[in-house]
Amino acid sequence: MEVAIMGAGMSGLSCAITLERHGIKPAIFEKRNRVGDRFVNGEATFSILNRPIKDDLLHLKENFHINLVPTDTVKKLVVHSKNEVGSIDGTIGYVNIRGRHQNSYECQLEKQVKTKINFNSTYEYEQLCKEFEYIILAPGDGEYAAKLGNYRCDLTCTIKGATVEGEFLTSIAHVWFNYDIIPKGYAWLIPFSESEANLVIAYPDYPNNIKLDISTIWESFYSTACKDLDQNFRITDRFEITRYMMGICDKPIIDNTYFVGNCFGTISPGLGFGQFASMLTGIYSAYDLCNLGKYEELVKPLFENYNKSIILRRFLENLNDNNIDLIIKNLDNKLFNGIIDKVCSNESQLEVLKVLTPSMTIWNNYKNSKA
Repeated sequence: MEVAIMGAGMSGLSCAITLERHGIKPAIFEKRNRVGDRFVNGEATFSILNRPIKDDLLHLKENFHINLVPTDTVKKLVVHSKNEVGSIDGTIGYVNIRGRHQNSYECQLEKQVKTKINFNSTYEYEQLCKEFEYIILAPGDGEYAAKLGNYRCDLTCTIKGATVEGEFLTSIAHVWFNYDIIPKGYAWLIPFSESEANLVIAYPDYPNNIKLDISTIWESFYSTACKDLDQNFRITDRFEITRYMMGICDKPIIDNTYFVGNCFGTISPGLGFGQFASMLTGIYSAYDLCNLGKYEELVKPLFENYNKSIILRRFLENLNDNNIDLIIKNLDNKLFNGIIDKVCSNESQLEVLKVLTPSMTIWNNYKNSKA
């Protein structure tokens, strides 16, 4: 069986590892000159977004023999709004490194792949179709799926971030919802060492937002983050991504082509996470090729999760700063605090998004009727 994997990111490498375990040696093509050839940044996974699976990394290890070592376990998520600060405490997820760092998830996956990776590849999808029996499309975005008419783009977003130096606890992450600074968007700080962290803003490209100056938004948020954490962060690296598509493919497989990773649509439009789902698509496509399951069936929960995430995104956009202040204030309410922490922990299987989706849908419909 001749299988080509286009892209050596997390989904492509997860596919390769799984294929190799079942006796299939794929050809891997990567247009960059190394795995993780991008800026170094911190990212996170939170189990609450992937229920009913409780522990993402344990699930990968026990079920698919993929071993990943995170930077740390997230034991506190501090949530900032315009006028309030609250927190979710307990073992709620993991922080990890991405990009050109020896401990990044990409580099960890590369060490588990036996097949030689063809770097600096100039192969295009059309060429691979002519030379290989099956194609795994894992280029890192939805562009190829869109070109093939197999992609539903729900929104585009602008992302601007930096690596900052300061003093951090790698077990504590921060997120901001302040529409006065970042309209309809959010920001986060994820440490990837005790002295470095990733500080990022992200917001949807709606007409009113497109009019805004991203540098002004960034400077305002940067000042806020420094004040909130009582530090004067030193910026050592910057990046900016504009008009990044967030959507999902219409069909996970067409003829001999499997759409995986961001080409499938694994980034959650609600809060921007997607590493775990990305790896699952790579694994599931390999399972299909090895006759261990049907890709269309295996990814159904991912489609469902994406659609719930879109409802979450619309719900967040329909809130105002006063609404968000009220929610954040109640995170540390004595009546709710313990319940929220327990529900968000890695020990819970409660599908929170599924439970909240009907209420969020009602709110969205109400707000839309008033618009």
